[in-house]
Amino acid sequence: MTTLKSKLQDDLTAAIKDRDELRSATLRMTLAAISKEEVAGKSARELSDDEVQKVITREAKKRREAADAFADGGRAESAERERAEGEILSGYLPAQLTDEELDALVGEAVAEAQAGGAEGPRAMGAVMKIVNPKVQGRAEGGRVAAAVKKRLAAG
Repeated sequence: MTTLKSKLQDDLTAAIKDRDELRSATLRMTLAAISKEEVAGKSARELSDDEVQKVITREAKKRREAADAFADGGRAESAERERAEGEILSGYLPAQLTDEELDALVGEAVAEAQAGGAEGPRAMGAVMKIVNPKVQGRAEGGRVAAAVKKRLAAG
């Protein structure tokens, strides 16, 4: 068993013992998503820590989107619960890059892509190929794409 998955299970056990309903429900949902991912495909397999992290990232993103949808729909209580679940999940993810750190990585990637002959807005794909492995798990794709577009538009 991967260390991240076993940590989730240990934390779930502790949350159940502490009667922490929010934490235990959130960890149960996340472990269910991990299990579902493990049995998806032609044969069952155990996920690596990186794959488990991707599942947690996806679950955290779902919570953010649901919180926004609930807030837009006037259901503040449900939105607050989704945000709280997202906070619990963010504790299992690496720290997110600040805007300054992301801009610096994007700047390096743009310079590298331009050195390779990519120019203007059409360089977006080339820059994304360079920057994505560097920010993997530490910045959401939409945020990275927005930073790249802004940098390419600025020239």
